[in-house]
Amino acid sequence: MVHDHGLDAYSQIVSGVAAELTGKVASLRVPSGTRGWGGRQGESLGSAVVYTNDGFLLTNAHVVGGEAAGTASFADGSSAPFHVVGADPLSDLAVLRSAGPTPAPAELGEADDLVVGQLVVAVGNPLGLSGSVTAGVVSALGRSLPTRSGMAARLIEDVIQTDAALNPGNSGGALADSSARVVGINTAVAGVGLGLAVPVNDTSRRIITTLMREGRVRRAYLGVVTMPAPLSSALRERFGRPAGLRVVEVVPGGPGARAGLRAGDLLLTAAGRPVEKAQDLQRLMFAEAIGRPLQITVMRNGALVDVIAEPAELVAA
Repeated sequence: MVHDHGLDAYSQIVSGVAAELTGKVASLRVPSGTRGWGGRQGESLGSAVVYTNDGFLLTNAHVVGGEAAGTASFADGSSAPFHVVGADPLSDLAVLRSAGPTPAPAELGEADDLVVGQLVVAVGNPLGLSGSVTAGVVSALGRSLPTRSGMAARLIEDVIQTDAALNPGNSGGALADSSARVVGINTAVAGVGLGLAVPVNDTSRRIITTLMREGRVRRAYLGVVTMPAPLSSALRERFGRPAGLRVVEVVPGGPGARAGLRAGDLLLTAAGRPVEKAQDLQRLMFAEAIGRPLQITVMRNGALVDVIAEPAELVAA
């Protein structure tokens, strides 16, 4: 990374990440009547990160919606048509394949190593303005993001919250650490000073690999929104860990609701395994869990309660 010693250390880091990544984040135009964020009528705009040397790109499922193809443009002035290889609405990830040459891929990092307060840099194409860079810090980790498409409710689990400014068109762009490693794919604008990104970790790598190979991911879902919560000293001693997952919302009619899970429940184990962050639950929610009994232990009103849920298959709206 090139450093200009006329800049302060913070500026050196941000400008270095920008120099490394701007060329590796495409501006997407997706022909569409109604889908996507911003853009002219009949077209939605977004961003995508070059993932492999042979033309695979990562973006958000909501950027491409139900469309099959579009155009990717790069900072060097080149552009190429792409087709959608596969999309996974639950994680809001999609894989594209460029029909033409692409820049060298971005290096992926590990979101599970992030800490609150850490510097992150967002690179994308807000409002169709290519190569825009904003910086901020990791504001929170392990959030769940409720999303709705028509009458269908979905939950994007384990998102990264940042105060790096994100605008329409940033979706699908890179959230990077100070070494220009991509630790997240920017996914939504939740409000002023609040940006969210899908983490790059073992779970999302598994999703990406499955999309590349099969074009879709069969996903189980429970229909609960959770956030990490500390355990009491007695529970900490009994379970040997500091936190569980607090249920903050239960999607009406979803598998969690049918099993009797309630807002306020503190999830302690699922399938006999400890759950203390959203990813612990998410990594159980793949095809093999669909329609199979899943035992969940919760603390409710001071008592341990066992609940048997049957995760359902996530079906696109």
